Amino acid sequence: QVQLAESGGGLVQPGGSLTLSCAASGNVFSINYMGWFRQASGLQRELVAALSSGGSTSYGDSVKGRFTISRDNGNTVYLQMSSLKPEDTAVYYCNYKGYSSLRSSSLYDSWGQGTQVTVSS
Repeated sequence: QVQLAESGGGLVQPGGSLTLSCAASGNVFSINYMGWFRQASGLQRELVAALSSGGSTSYGDSVKGRFTISRDNGNTVYLQMSSLKPEDTAVYYCNYKGYSSLRSSSLYDSWGQGTQVTVSS
């Protein structure tokens, strides 16, 4: 089983910056996919940014040019957010997909508990 722990959320003024982190623990044999999603009140969860094990990235249209996804050499993924807008206010979730062991026949699909980001003056 793979557990994810997010950190870095909080209150920030419009135009400000914030960096979220997500660290994995447990049976992490491989991480094939790292993603950040967000869910604003009353809306569906949406993709913010994703990173493949090969280094490919994908961003939601509303955050392109303002957010950057990256990872360290271990099991941590980051989401650097800049030029934040009130509409970026949401609970942000990280999502990992991969294999728990060399003998796994299917991917694990783990989610963090979410971290609140509020953009307001």
